Amino acid sequence: MSVGVLFVCLGNICRSPTAEAVFRRQVADAGLAARVRIDSAGTGAWHLGKAPDARAQAAARQRGYDLSALRARRVHAGDFSDFDYLLAMDRENLAVLQRMQPAGGRARLALALDFAPAAALREVPDPYYGGPEGFAQVLELLEAAGAGLLEELRGRLP
Repeated sequence: MSVGVLFVCLGNICRSPTAEAVFRRQVADAGLAARVRIDSAGTGAWHLGKAPDARAQAAARQRGYDLSALRARRVHAGDFSDFDYLLAMDRENLAVLQRMQPAGGRARLALALDFAPAAALREVPDPYYGGPEGFAQVLELLEAAGAGLLEELRGRLP
């Protein structure tokens, strides 16, 4: 049995690729890399095929994460049956996913920070128009969300 997790933000160049890289590391460190599929996507199409934002990559590198191989893609209908979890960074993107979800889609739609109940925020703020501190905050929030999600997955995987 395997579990699929898709992290979703607006353009797939800041928050969701960061979430993908953070969670990949957490899953690998837990010895579950062969049993958890992880990807990221955006609800918008502005950055298709582009690498993550240079500032997101720099902040991630400072914490030992490598985003350089990731490329932006858009959420598509198949994602709702290919993944068990579609985790949005904010309520706006969650609403888009809810409108997109086809009948019979099996994915659980939620906010990423639903898995970090102790976090002060419920949404991962978009750091795109801010400074480096925003990218650092995104990493902190997503590390907490990933830890909570990993605990849930441990309970699902035999």
